[in-house]
Amino acid sequence: MTNIAIRKDLPTAPATVDPWERWTRNFFGWDPFREMQPFASVERAFTPAFEIKETREGYLFKADLPGTKETDLDITITGSRLTIKGKREEETKQESDTYYCYERSYGSFARAFTLPEGCDGSKAHAELKEGVLTLLVPKTPEAQPKKIDVKSNK
Repeated sequence: MTNIAIRKDLPTAPATVDPWERWTRNFFGWDPFREMQPFASVERAFTPAFEIKETREGYLFKADLPGTKETDLDITITGSRLTIKGKREEETKQESDTYYCYERSYGSFARAFTLPEGCDGSKAHAELKEGVLTLLVPKTPEAQPKKIDVKSNK
């Protein structure tokens, strides 16, 4: 089995966020101000989570991208680097409406994955259906497993 290198290119935090708070969140994955969040206006970045699995045919990437349009996605393979970029537009807020909670995230995202040897990027194909991106990067015929028959000498 081959490892796939995963990178998250996260947008930088807003300038109003304290550097110590940003460092604490990034390093520990802990938000010391989480309890105050409903009262503070903290901007959230849209970062979709990916599921990646290796199959006999290739590598299957899946991501939940609700509200993202096909035209807002840019998927490229350069050498062994798979890059998926996209955005989800924020809905228009009505000033006359009262919001008690606003937790949905919007914005641009970029994810990069280093593919293992034996991937055929020229035959990769993607589909966005019901808010789920499915991308298959097939293996080259040489990299696919082959059954070897065992014969006895009689």
